[in-house]
Amino acid sequence: MAQSLARYSKVLEIVGDILKVRVPETTGDRPHVAFDDLALVEDPSGFTSLARAIRLDRDLVSLQVFAGTKGLSTQASVRFLGHPMRVTYSANVLGRVFRGDGEPFDTGPSLSQDPKLAIGGPSVNPARRLLASKMIRTDVPMIDVFNSLVESQKIPIFSVAGEPYNQLLARIGIQADADIVVFGGLGLIFDDYHFFLRRFEDAGVFARTVMFVNLASDPVVERLLVPDMALAVAEKFAVEEGKRVLVLLTDMTAYADAMKEVGIAMEAVPSNRGYMGDLYSQLARRYEKAADYQDGGSLTILTVTTMPGGDVTHPVPDNTGYITEGQLYLRDGEIDPFGSLSRLKQHVIGKATREDHGQIMNTMIRFYSDAKEAEQKQAMAFELSDFDAQLLKFGRLFRTRFMDIEVSLPLEQALDLCWQTLAECFEPENLLMRQSLIDKYFPKASVAS
Repeated sequence: MAQSLARYSKVLEIVGDILKVRVPETTGDRPHVAFDDLALVEDPSGFTSLARAIRLDRDLVSLQVFAGTKGLSTQASVRFLGHPMRVTYSANVLGRVFRGDGEPFDTGPSLSQDPKLAIGGPSVNPARRLLASKMIRTDVPMIDVFNSLVESQKIPIFSVAGEPYNQLLARIGIQADADIVVFGGLGLIFDDYHFFLRRFEDAGVFARTVMFVNLASDPVVERLLVPDMALAVAEKFAVEEGKRVLVLLTDMTAYADAMKEVGIAMEAVPSNRGYMGDLYSQLARRYEKAADYQDGGSLTILTVTTMPGGDVTHPVPDNTGYITEGQLYLRDGEIDPFGSLSRLKQHVIGKATREDHGQIMNTMIRFYSDAKEAEQKQAMAFELSDFDAQLLKFGRLFRTRFMDIEVSLPLEQALDLCWQTLAECFEPENLLMRQSLIDKYFPKASVAS
């Protein structure tokens, strides 16, 4: 241990939250410094912080200082700990809140004696993965009916600042039929953190929830650790305990911005709009943790990705779209049925769900698309037919009953409400659906007008 804690004081440069120290290769007691290893930075002024090795260039080691470099001088010294960042993992982490450095953020008992788990490891062997075939019910109709969430799926919520994506993410975390929810907050303001905490507690699901939180006022360096800590704990619960784990992360654009800030401090050559050239690889490394394990449970990832200026071609949502299996668009407080897509829903619709699910989904979207065209005709003062009037009525009901993110319905009730809505607006012959399904599910007392 004495060898691994050798002290190095040749600090050459401090830029942003990056400290560069020379570790002579010829020194006999030099520890084995590996990428991602932790170090302890100490300053004569009393400043002390953990740091992480993020670049090794011969005898020059670049460190990310967790607490930032404010108050740090070139008189500081560095001691390498000989291991990467670790996070606490045991049954005791349930119902707890942790900071971005892995330390408890709440007032609960100490977890210093609990086992530690290294973060940032490789994804699970693909041979141990199963084909997605099980649905995660959220009781959000626009997800369950139209874009079903499937175990082992990785899917983002695309939105813009000001939209209620935190409310939607909290609702999904509360209502999803998962065994464990692991929440990672990236650059949250305190009010948003408090909102998630209160919602989970008030709903009675906090006992099955683990929270890792990086506040906007916290060091940017810690923001880069939160997804890895959350995913490491989630993967352990899924693989070793067979749990169905849902990971919620917000906001991945803040995560990418933190990577950009560190890259600039490292004098890395930027790529598209200032982001680093490995943005895709860094995002994929986290998203690819999603899996349904052959001998265990499953890990499903749902994130928020904000689009600056609503630009879907922005590097973060653009790269995310190539990695994930669809997306949910949140616009004007509603989940947009046209932009949203779940590429894995065909694995569960009509198989893990009711037989009418596929046809009712397609029919509802078809009529809503026609309703939008009828609204355009109405806005341009064109003459409307009786069928156009029926479509306008359907469009109003569809938005009220299904698109509002506050609507909460079990899947079967939502499907029944779909049939009821169709019956209130159309006759059976208008539906163009399989007759056997109409005979079985269409309300007998049609009230179409």
